[in-house]
Amino acid sequence: MRPDDLDALLGIFGDPVLMAESFGAPPFGHGEMARWIERNLDHQRRHGYGLFTVVRKDTGVVIGDCGLERMDLGGDAIVELGYDIRRDCWNQGFATEAAAAVRDFPFQTLALPELTSLIRAGNLASRRVAEKIGMHLAGEILRHGHPYWRYSIDNPTARQT
Repeated sequence: MRPDDLDALLGIFGDPVLMAESFGAPPFGHGEMARWIERNLDHQRRHGYGLFTVVRKDTGVVIGDCGLERMDLGGDAIVELGYDIRRDCWNQGFATEAAAAVRDFPFQTLALPELTSLIRAGNLASRRVAEKIGMHLAGEILRHGHPYWRYSIDNPTARQT
């Protein structure tokens, strides 16, 4: 992800339908999108991982983002695998392909015991993506006043004790 991706990402996060369904939030404006990108770049500098832009191989057009974010969840530090795809590219396998490409990095490189995805309850397409890459429903949480499904996958290379 780069600051130059602002206009392409605004086409995603500026979409009122996508924002309502995925986050229960209003669409981003230009300034908010710029701040969001900077926060993500700062996260990547601090932690060594973050979000990538998702680019269509056949056109070179940015259609989303996918990657890892460290966050606090009820007092626990977790790493979340998140993915957001432009609405006109939904249900074409792009989110699954991107999420599968990122999924093993936190296990192989960061040696994390678990990876989580937080999915707004009712977002069945995102739920299918999580399940296709091997995640399972680990519970439900309330976040920012909205119910979310917590999906997770354990590190397959972790030693069993």
